[in-house]
Amino acid sequence: MSAALDQTLAALADPNRRRAVDLLKQGPMRAGELAQALSLSPPALSRHLRTLRQAGLVEEQHPEFDARVRIYALRPDALDELRGWLQDSEAMWSRGLLAFKAHVEREHEPDGGEGGS
Repeated sequence: MSAALDQTLAALADPNRRRAVDLLKQGPMRAGELAQALSLSPPALSRHLRTLRQAGLVEEQHPEFDARVRIYALRPDALDELRGWLQDSEAMWSRGLLAFKAHVEREHEPDGGEGGS
């Protein structure tokens, strides 16, 4: 596993950060809106958002009309590496389970799987 994937998994290990990601799937949100939706204090949310930014999952923008306002959005490609790793893992498990199924079916053939002896 790459260091970036490790960082992504570590960031998503916290339920508040996963909930923030779920909210941001709907579209960009102001930090205050996120804090309210997650029932977190602004300092607590700030720590979670810092972790998500460092993992490359979200990006922070400042609108031209007010540099104090922070708007957060998911990075479009943020979960690509995780998605690829999960697909590879699923394929490995599928192959293993299919091989196990074939083995069990051979063992339960009418001749007892003994090769016809």
